[in-house]
Amino acid sequence: MSGKTFVDTNVLVYAQDAADPNKQQIARDVLRTHADDLVFSAQVLSEFYVVVTRRLAKPMDPQAAATAVDHLSEHAIVATDEHLVREGIALSQAAQLSFWDGLIIAAARSGGCGSILTEDLATGSTIGGVRIVNPFSGESA
Repeated sequence: MSGKTFVDTNVLVYAQDAADPNKQQIARDVLRTHADDLVFSAQVLSEFYVVVTRRLAKPMDPQAAATAVDHLSEHAIVATDEHLVREGIALSQAAQLSFWDGLIIAAARSGGCGSILTEDLATGSTIGGVRIVNPFSGESA
């Protein structure tokens, strides 16, 4: 796998959410550090929009969130299609993960990523050939 870095929804949300300034700063720093090699999926962009406009204590304005999605879309985006869904199912079954986590790993693989930045999976593990990194745990991203 390459030096490309897949970013899960939670990292993007923390970068926008001022509720936890420490996590916000870490998320912003890691996104800036990897700015030239970031990869997202259609799933992540969709989840980001919903979370930041509906689930935060201080939600983003929908137009501002749409603009943020536009900026994120300037990076490599992995589309969700039937092949990715099938791979997500297989990975979720093989690694005993939720389907959604399997789909994230499948998207990272499809995007040629060597690592995933996420808070949702076991940091330091490798699943489907992709290294899991929790940037909030102190592990080097």
